Amino acid sequence: MKVVLFTRRGCHLCERVEELLALHSPDAVTVDVDASPEQAARYGLRVPVLQVDGVDLLEGRIDEASLVAALQK
Repeated sequence: MKVVLFTRRGCHLCERVEELLALHSPDAVTVDVDASPEQAARYGLRVPVLQVDGVDLLEGRIDEASLVAALQK
């Protein structure tokens, strides 16, 4: 299972999800959307966005229960 979290610097919601992923999916990859014009255009203000196996499953305010459920799919 490939887990990717799309974030941006200074995003407090992103920081919270990063902390949760460190506990529940330590192999997850974090991608700063502002590093790529394409990703910045795709995700805009939607961050954080949790992607599992290429599918965007969660975005915005992601709580721990939702994150765990998404990782178990």
